[in-house]
Amino acid sequence: MRLGRRLGIGALALGLLVASETPALAGNSPAYKDSWRPVKVRVADLMSRMTLDDKLGQMMQAERLGVKSPADVTTGRLGSLLSGGSSQPTPNTPVTWADMYDGFQKAALATPLGIPLIYGVDAVHGHNGLYGATVFPHNIGLGATRDPRLVEKIGRATAEEVSGTGIDWDFAPCLCVARDDRWGRTYESFGEVPQLATEMTSIITGLQGRRLDQPGSVLATAKHYVGDGGTTGGVNEGNTEISEQELRAIHLPPFKAAVQRGVGSVMISYSSWNGVKMHAGSYLINDVLKRELGFTGIVISDYNGVDKIDGKTGFTPEEVEASINAGIDMVMVPYEWQKFIDTLRTLVQDGRVPMSRIDDANRRILTKKFELGLFEHPLTDRRFLNTIGSKPHRDLARQAVRESQVLLKNEGNVLPLAKRNSKIFVAGKSADDLGNQSGGWTVGWQGTSGPVIPGTTILQGIRSKSSAVTYAKDGTGIDPSYDVAVAVVGETPYAEGKGDRPQGMGLDATDLATLQKLKESGVPTVVVLVSGRPLDIAAQLPDWAGLVESWLPGSEGKGVADVLFGDYNPTGKLPVTWMRSADQQPINVGDGKPALFPYGYGLHYPRHW
Repeated sequence: MRLGRRLGIGALALGLLVASETPALAGNSPAYKDSWRPVKVRVADLMSRMTLDDKLGQMMQAERLGVKSPADVTTGRLGSLLSGGSSQPTPNTPVTWADMYDGFQKAALATPLGIPLIYGVDAVHGHNGLYGATVFPHNIGLGATRDPRLVEKIGRATAEEVSGTGIDWDFAPCLCVARDDRWGRTYESFGEVPQLATEMTSIITGLQGRRLDQPGSVLATAKHYVGDGGTTGGVNEGNTEISEQELRAIHLPPFKAAVQRGVGSVMISYSSWNGVKMHAGSYLINDVLKRELGFTGIVISDYNGVDKIDGKTGFTPEEVEASINAGIDMVMVPYEWQKFIDTLRTLVQDGRVPMSRIDDANRRILTKKFELGLFEHPLTDRRFLNTIGSKPHRDLARQAVRESQVLLKNEGNVLPLAKRNSKIFVAGKSADDLGNQSGGWTVGWQGTSGPVIPGTTILQGIRSKSSAVTYAKDGTGIDPSYDVAVAVVGETPYAEGKGDRPQGMGLDATDLATLQKLKESGVPTVVVLVSGRPLDIAAQLPDWAGLVESWLPGSEGKGVADVLFGDYNPTGKLPVTWMRSADQQPINVGDGKPALFPYGYGLHYPRHW
């Protein structure tokens, strides 16, 4: 029987007053283990029992491959683990993930205070590290939908699939405003204007649910704070050389919106602002994010981010001091977490990092763990295993693919394609390639071409609509008897760093050779671009009767075919300005540069189709 049923109101009020002042009443279990107490009280009680080593351990997030065994979690008092982009258990199945999570969690619960860990993954377009998960379009495609409600539903679906494997922290969404398409993370951006990224913070509501402790809710992460989409030359981890006024006008608004939505964590960018590494940027973290915007959640570093402050390999005491005092609460130290703990302990003992800073970090971390309900339900909620790759989620992804397609050219109404009485020739390296159409951050960090995930290729989608389809990857065999050719071309998978394209943004030699064969046949050609950004295609565009920008649609290629065949009228709009040539970069709406296709451009089929 709860206290309120046995005591009068006065006695109840007195009891609550005593509870708020006293960490734990004599003879009772610790207050932090009492789920009926306010989170603030539970946090205060738990912190009063923690040693310095307990607190330092809570601030560490190690890579799961960086612990020799679950016992390391116990002895190190580790507060968090992550699976990096290519860190999956073997076999890569939902049950294996759940078992792995539960094994690590039991090790955390074996510590003297039994503080559960929180486990993070980069589920940036679905639970993309898990084989068999639903893989949604990357953010640039979602930006093209202009549909925040749809994006919220994708957040919920992703959270359910992530929860089914035990994971409770998602390093998403990326709220960068990509201002230079040469940047290799452009596809992780919803678009080039802050309003679009701000609208799409609806995904946070989907990920976190109405309450973090509800089944199927996970902690969301607004990243990468702040200005990573504005680096000079679009260089990954580069320097954003702009005024504070421009930083606040372009790059800060999505983060402000995320904080207003109650986002649980914010990840710091590798990049610099006017020469100062964000991981050491006290003004933007402490003053702007925490004080001005009122962010009360966890500020987490990026992967080995502290190590990059001085540009040299291996973190130093100076880097640790700078980052923690700048306001970083939890640090991703994949492998050298014990050295980091030892370094930080010395800094605290020497007074270089105040104990108040350590306590602030722990308060933030523990608050989220209590809000997530981890103390009451630390192990995997396996009811959500059956949502992974489920038909409702794949149907949602297919809808997202349909809504993300942008029709850029439709000469002579070559589209939509006819389902009957029309011979269709399909070519291109990405027509029958799930890896290409999913892009980076798909099972592996950089992504891989080929059948890396289960799903439906664009070719399979086309074949599901018409029986008169011939396919040759390189275009061999096409002749004038065909009514139309569909060339599915574009980029192969990449992620940060390797995806930067400072030397040009055109189609590769393979694509150009395929397109040349189609051109020589005289058959009207529709090009479907599979890419994470606009490509330099102005020279080839006159050869094409139709052009559809498909972005990186993910596992449900039938969504592309739905639009090609007119089952749905294309509604996607460009979330970025399409350059006339790569030497125009950076090019953005309002800068006066003439575009091949302006921001917001997108055609529809004629009404009578």
